[in-house]
Amino acid sequence: MSARLVNLVIDAARPRVLADFWAALLGWHVAVEEPGEVDVRAPGTDGWDLDLVFVPVPEPKEGKNRIHLDLASKTRAHQAELVARALELGGRRVDLGQGAVPWAVLADPEGNEFCVLEPRERYADTGAVASILVDAHAPEVLADFWARITGWPVQDRKGGVLVGLRAPSGRGPWLEFLRNDDVKRVKNRVHLDVAPPAGAGHAAAVAEVVAAGAAPVDPGGPAVPWRVLTDPEGNEFCVLTPR
Repeated sequence: MSARLVNLVIDAARPRVLADFWAALLGWHVAVEEPGEVDVRAPGTDGWDLDLVFVPVPEPKEGKNRIHLDLASKTRAHQAELVARALELGGRRVDLGQGAVPWAVLADPEGNEFCVLEPRERYADTGAVASILVDAHAPEVLADFWARITGWPVQDRKGGVLVGLRAPSGRGPWLEFLRNDDVKRVKNRVHLDVAPPAGAGHAAAVAEVVAAGAAPVDPGGPAVPWRVLTDPEGNEFCVLTPR
């Protein structure tokens, strides 16, 4: 399939404020600022090939996000430094019932959860972001869908509890699907965008994604050049125009 991952999109009440938080925390930079979005971009040496995009929405955050970022650390001291930096920038610690775990669970200034992981060999070469983690009722099924539409092969399966994809380049973060029985009740505040390559047909790409198991969504708003769909567990994502 011809689509590729291009963005991780986060809804925000104050996109520039949230973009500044994440740029400072990750050591990235604000690359685009427009009325409808603010894009944060990693340096080429990091390995993250997506844009981190913040878009304005009027509705407040409800409940725990089904998609969140896990940040990588090199040493325990580095982990502590990342946590301290996040707190100084306006983040806060959150208790999701995780108990005594070696990673730190935090939220950004608008309440979006993320984790700062302890050093793990699995994430030693990912750059600042270790993983884009997606809650899933059936991790195997959802991972196979996303592998099919993005071309990211499954690199790890842990007994139906955690399934991980990695870009064919072997660089950048994992895309991981973790078993979680929580019920999706509202539109996700964090979603992925995919896009066909330049010169490909948008309608054909959308048809391929639907054939793989996605469902079209009526956005109920003004006409837009992209298509909104949901994956087999109802997580929204967009198929953007070719690029």
